[in-house]
Amino acid sequence: MIGLAEALKSFAVTSWVSRKSRKNFERWQARSLRRWLDRDLPRAPFYGKAPLRCGDLPVTDKALLMANFERFNVAGVSSRDAWAAATSDGRLGALTVGASTGTSGNRGLFVISEAEKYRWLGAILAKTIADLLWKRQRVAVILPQNTGLYDSARKSGRIELRFFDLTLGPEQWRAALEDFAPTVIIAPPKILRHFASEGFRLSPLRVFSAAETLDPVDRPEIEAFFGRRLDQIYMATEGLFAVTCRQGSLHLAEDSVFFEFEPAGDGLVMPLVTTFRRQTQIMARYRMNDLLRLSSTPCACGSPLRVVDEIVGRMDDVFRFASTQGPILVTPDILRNAVLKADRRIDDFRLIQTAPGAVELRLKTELAGDAAQAALVAVRSLLNLRQATVTVELVCAPLPLETSRKLRRVECRLPPEAKP
Repeated sequence: MIGLAEALKSFAVTSWVSRKSRKNFERWQARSLRRWLDRDLPRAPFYGKAPLRCGDLPVTDKALLMANFERFNVAGVSSRDAWAAATSDGRLGALTVGASTGTSGNRGLFVISEAEKYRWLGAILAKTIADLLWKRQRVAVILPQNTGLYDSARKSGRIELRFFDLTLGPEQWRAALEDFAPTVIIAPPKILRHFASEGFRLSPLRVFSAAETLDPVDRPEIEAFFGRRLDQIYMATEGLFAVTCRQGSLHLAEDSVFFEFEPAGDGLVMPLVTTFRRQTQIMARYRMNDLLRLSSTPCACGSPLRVVDEIVGRMDDVFRFASTQGPILVTPDILRNAVLKADRRIDDFRLIQTAPGAVELRLKTELAGDAAQAALVAVRSLLNLRQATVTVELVCAPLPLETSRKLRRVECRLPPEAKP
């Protein structure tokens, strides 16, 4: 019952702070952050003492965390023991261990306590299906890896949760999913779109895109199939970062994460996150690799939490070129828009930087030739306009559903040494 009590408390706090004014919310957040800096952060050997201000702490990242894993968690769990637990049942004594899928080829670990699992459950329920909890819900989670996070939901009594392993391929569990008849679906956008193209028999009350960047080309297809608005859950190994509200805006989870932002050019930012409601694995001023476009206006729902207009992609997938003016960067959203706006018949593609001066544009074999040529011209024109020294090659080939890796329509495959 202690776990469920923790979930209820988290649910209540998450709901309560969402009704505050921005000014009052910032006061509450500052007090919560200060208490965490004084009480929890010093317990991690990497820090050892409380800072005067959060901004006095060093910026951290995945490489630093993984190289010093036992110094960032208060239980002293080594990365070796954590990997062993993550590849078995995810249990390490009273702790739960999980691992990321490794979008950029660099997998990360997390370790949390039982209390933190239920705290996460209460927060995500308050942000996603609070209005549905008067009736028992069947939640289908379709992701490439199960983690102990979802165990807490199974024990809640209000939720029947079932995990479907994405890596097995949807045809392996299509019948089981349809028989389960989920009222809530959480899945990557490529899988939701596959459900639409293959006509899966599903009628959920709520549909969430998760685990991959939601490209604009996917939303209308998914929403037309389900007859419902597609919402988003922005979550990573490092924590829960944003969830769509009932008005359709993607709100940052500032009730559990303190965000700082580093400018990345073209109005985009990269977040530094401090997760002030996590007590086992300490994450302070941790640099995420994601590119966000923040909104300048509050949401009509009245929440004090800031709004993200778009999750553009990852800094890893920014294209880097030499030019007559020196090195230049082109972000995934600009590249994606160049392809999609070239012709309305284009509904899928891959754009890959394979070398410092080479880009490959992959389009479906069945796409009309003039549409493919229009996309090629659009990409070349974009890069020529920026005076990039690069050749762009068109490849027409099948674009099958890939379940073994995350979908990245814009992908930079330069070796690490070629990236700043």
